[in-house]
Amino acid sequence: MRVALFATCVNDTLFPGTARAVVRLLERLGCTVDFPAAQTCCGQMHFNTGHRRDAAPLARRFGEVFAGHDAVVVPSGSCAAMVREWYPVLGAAPPDGVYELSEFLVDVLGTVDVGAYFPHTVTYHPTCHSLRSLRVGSRPERLLAAVRGLTLVPLEEAEECCGFGGTFALKNPAVSAAMCTGKVRHVLGTGAEVLCAADNSCLMHIGGTLRRQRAGVRTMHLAQILASTEGDPA
Repeated sequence: MRVALFATCVNDTLFPGTARAVVRLLERLGCTVDFPAAQTCCGQMHFNTGHRRDAAPLARRFGEVFAGHDAVVVPSGSCAAMVREWYPVLGAAPPDGVYELSEFLVDVLGTVDVGAYFPHTVTYHPTCHSLRSLRVGSRPERLLAAVRGLTLVPLEEAEECCGFGGTFALKNPAVSAAMCTGKVRHVLGTGAEVLCAADNSCLMHIGGTLRRQRAGVRTMHLAQILASTEGDPA
């Protein structure tokens, strides 16, 4: 299967290791992965802040750049939701087969056991867009539960927002910080070594609070855990 990777702005700029992990994972599962070099921002930031006129050409460009692939895999629920839900509002038809990573693995490749090995205790935070817009449900947890050596522990009030919300964290810093403090309290209550999510924007937000508290809990994108193997554990 010929798959295109849409890395997203956050990953390309701040978390390139996540994009590399997606490539390793998909190639291990037999996919041919393309990285269209002409890809740019999906336009979500512009759209969410009311600049729809600026978002529209980015939406049209996305369709042009990713045309012709069997699937487009996105390691971000928020960006996948932008393409699938809001591009039609901008008058831009999204290409067929745009999937958030866990959707692609479970629904398209039909697997939950991706051959990963990660001998650590992990808790999972379901991000708002993946949970409420894409409705990925239990797919990420099913993938994590199948990882050899991994102990998955439940997160109390997991469905509560972490407080990031893109520009919400910039415009409402006090509220955002308070929400994140509550999320971190529950993360620490799990006793987990690693907090996992499928959006690095949320992990960046929560991880900042964890580091300031010197909590000793790592944050890792779902792709990085699933790409880990016995010979090269993360």
